[in-house]
Amino acid sequence: MGVLSPETTIFTRMSALARQHQALNLGQGFPDEGPPDFLIEAVTRVIQSGFHQYAPMAGVPELREAISKKIFKNYGYRSDPEKEITVTAGGTQALFTAIAALVQPGDEVIIPEPAYDCYAPAVELVGGRCVFVPLNEKTFRPDWNIISSRLTEHTRMIIFNTPHNPSGAVWIEEDYAALSALASQHPFLVLSDEVYEHITFDGRKHIPLCTLPSLENRCLSVYSFGKVFHCTGWKMGYIVGGPRLTEKFRQVHQYNVFSVNTPLQSALAQALENDTWFASLGPYFQRKRDLFISWMQGSKFHIQPARGTYFQLLQYGEITPEDDLAFAERLTQEKKLTLIPVSFFYHRREDHRLLRLCFAKSDDTLRTAAEILCSL
Repeated sequence: MGVLSPETTIFTRMSALARQHQALNLGQGFPDEGPPDFLIEAVTRVIQSGFHQYAPMAGVPELREAISKKIFKNYGYRSDPEKEITVTAGGTQALFTAIAALVQPGDEVIIPEPAYDCYAPAVELVGGRCVFVPLNEKTFRPDWNIISSRLTEHTRMIIFNTPHNPSGAVWIEEDYAALSALASQHPFLVLSDEVYEHITFDGRKHIPLCTLPSLENRCLSVYSFGKVFHCTGWKMGYIVGGPRLTEKFRQVHQYNVFSVNTPLQSALAQALENDTWFASLGPYFQRKRDLFISWMQGSKFHIQPARGTYFQLLQYGEITPEDDLAFAERLTQEKKLTLIPVSFFYHRREDHRLLRLCFAKSDDTLRTAAEILCSL
């Protein structure tokens, strides 16, 4: 994976192919629906009230205060809105800035994979060295023995992602305990991608990694308003961590972004008061997951139900020996359905005959997709 590689991302590539063949695109991860009415109304009020100039670098104070209250309500953890919360231009910017702020040339960064494709280029761009470790092949949760074996005196950071993209895996109690035990023995930092925090299923609960006592002032957790409010195009997020890491983060943030959209920040501060919205996300997407899987009964795909996020993996080994890119391209061209080949979430393009589908779509769209897939 080259930092300056001109290769187009798989998401752009497959979406372009979908447009070319007028295919149903369940590749990119965004909902069919837009933001809830209460958020749109808040944005309208704020814009009409004249909030149009630069926001403070760390974020509008009332939004940071609202984030702090939300974290306490959901997780019982008190974060200082002044010293521990920074509003960002989406989750990806927060991830990139955190890596740029904390990783020095020669530092090693452990990346469990499959992994979101922005982690490694950011590490390489600042001169760090990626140390890739496989997630458990069956559960897609961390293999703690392998992670432990890859720790060295040069390990600066481990990047974790739960709920996990692309697999939909969600950490369980044993994972938090294993991380705490490992952190008590080694001084690594943790960058935690938690943008799907509220989208968990079957009674599972997410716990922010920055709330673990063993990671006090050693962890930054990244979140996305776009994911929880169905507005990915707004590119709004935030990052939470102890004062020491937050200070380092802001030293870079002030120069590569400085501050983000002022009226949206003020509107989001009002929207965060709607506690019932967050509680509704898991059941809402679980229903869609369950509907899609029920419509896939009788297909030749092997499906392990996602535990969180709005992504579902489909294992197609019984259908064709084609590699996942070839199969995904043929699905788009011949069947007019676009999914994402999972090999692109591995630095060496490991092909496990898996495709990723986004089920944050209308019921009619999901039914049509299932009918196409069941015909294979």
